[in-house]
Amino acid sequence: MLLGKESSMAPIYPIIDSAASGEREAAHLAPYAMRSAESRGRLHDEPETGYRTCFQHDRDRIVHSKAFRRLEYKTQVFVNHEGDHYRTRLTHTLEVAQISRSIARSLGLNEDLVEAISLAHDLGHPPFGHAGEDALDELMRDRGGFNHNRQSLRVIDLLEWRYPEFQGLNLCWEIRESTIKHGDFDRGRLPADFQPGWSPLLEAQLADVADSLAYDTHDIDDGLRAGFLGLEDLRSVRLWHLAEDQVRGKHPRAADHLVVARSVSLLIDRQVRDLVESTHRRLEAARIDSVERVRSHRGPLVGFSDEMQEMKRELQGFLLERLYHHYRTHRMAEKAKRFLRAMFDEYVRDPRQIPPHHQSRAEEEGVHRAVCDYLAGMTDRFCQEEYQRLFQPFERI
Repeated sequence: MLLGKESSMAPIYPIIDSAASGEREAAHLAPYAMRSAESRGRLHDEPETGYRTCFQHDRDRIVHSKAFRRLEYKTQVFVNHEGDHYRTRLTHTLEVAQISRSIARSLGLNEDLVEAISLAHDLGHPPFGHAGEDALDELMRDRGGFNHNRQSLRVIDLLEWRYPEFQGLNLCWEIRESTIKHGDFDRGRLPADFQPGWSPLLEAQLADVADSLAYDTHDIDDGLRAGFLGLEDLRSVRLWHLAEDQVRGKHPRAADHLVVARSVSLLIDRQVRDLVESTHRRLEAARIDSVERVRSHRGPLVGFSDEMQEMKRELQGFLLERLYHHYRTHRMAEKAKRFLRAMFDEYVRDPRQIPPHHQSRAEEEGVHRAVCDYLAGMTDRFCQEEYQRLFQPFERI
């Protein structure tokens, strides 16, 4: 049957271009949120697309980078071959982005910016988690050291090469600054063009706190699954005890694996609620009403209440002792360091064994930094395979 003129039709919505998106930011974001229209721009000038803000554009460039895809096979706590259900550096990154974006909406911050910062924050992480970072820092001690924040910036600015006009991803200054100022950064070692005296944007502070929130909570889940942690011991930690009691009160006959899954979810929810409320109070107390006030404020504005922070310290101490210092975790970490030390020494001895574009960088920046870049970009499994190719006499090259 043909539809007559009176039939209802779906409305046709106007195309939302970047200018309209900027107007939406102006209308809906809090005054202390960073707006895309106020970005300091890129290292290399290029026209913006018509339907994405610069921060949306950057988010997409990060997701399509090779460094981002390699995070799938980089260690969070458990190396990839230990099991299919443990977090990897990629799943952790996605969890940070999801948590950050949810909180950003509650605080009136720029969701696109905080998502891009979250997705970029671990691009420079080497294989084998913090054990890999410690090994490379030791090997590079007399040549500038190694830090995954600085390495993430190298990936963003130099090592990713996808465009004929420039090296790197050419991301906005705010995302580059937030990457180098992630976590406990050293103001004394920041390049001058990143304004060492400025505090990070609220979006950067949020991505940092969400990073901690995600790995504390989800490392419990992985530790229980691996058998490194036990529920009986974990119940001595107040933050976990409160969550588990709440779940068992509502579902007294639920299987342990369901109780654990629901308790992990409640842990996140409890921390998120506390973080939003505590941050609101800090912003009001400090009379933060602009990005400039954020920049000039000394000390973090995004954070937990004193009570929650104390409970998190207890949880982190428990994880440090029972999970991160577990003998099997330590054994894997030491094995990883041996891999990296041996490979580093061999490549430095004869850099003709590394790919040609890294050999070219060795001529520009020195062989040690070029080898460090090559190793930092490896996934766990590629590093293990490369070790065998280098040192096992009957392994195919």
